[in-house]
Amino acid sequence: MAAGQGAARGAWPWLAWALLLLALDQASKALILRHYQLGDATPVTGFFNIVRAHNSGAAFSFLAGADGWQRWLFVAIGVVVGAFIVWQLVRHPGQRLYAFALASILGGAAGNVVDRLQHGYVVDFLDFHWPLLSGLFYGGHFPAFNLADSAITVGAACLILDEVLRARRR
Repeated sequence: MAAGQGAARGAWPWLAWALLLLALDQASKALILRHYQLGDATPVTGFFNIVRAHNSGAAFSFLAGADGWQRWLFVAIGVVVGAFIVWQLVRHPGQRLYAFALASILGGAAGNVVDRLQHGYVVDFLDFHWPLLSGLFYGGHFPAFNLADSAITVGAACLILDEVLRARRR
């Protein structure tokens, strides 16, 4: 077996993690689409609601008011980033924290790309709100998000941690 084949095989657990995140994200969004109308909300606690929101933009609704071209821009970015991440996973499957971070980002990005292709927007449903956020966000509500966004955020935090640990080892 060639060295490249061994590295590619080593990436499969990370790709499986990304696929699991994608599946959980899509299943959760399917439940929201089936049981909620746009704008519906169910209070769960004093600081958390389940809602149905559509985001045609990126993080924090960036470019949401554009004429629709942003859909294809964000799909293209997601595909390019996804390809880069797969390449990195094949090259570095043994770097566990790094690979976990990248696979988490890949699963989340893929979930949001699927939404954009299927609906033209990303389905968001997690709504956290606290009075102390009212100076930053309308009514103290942090922008609604989803499991894909959570996976991307965890992956980004792990990438930062991986780099900090790598710098300390030097």
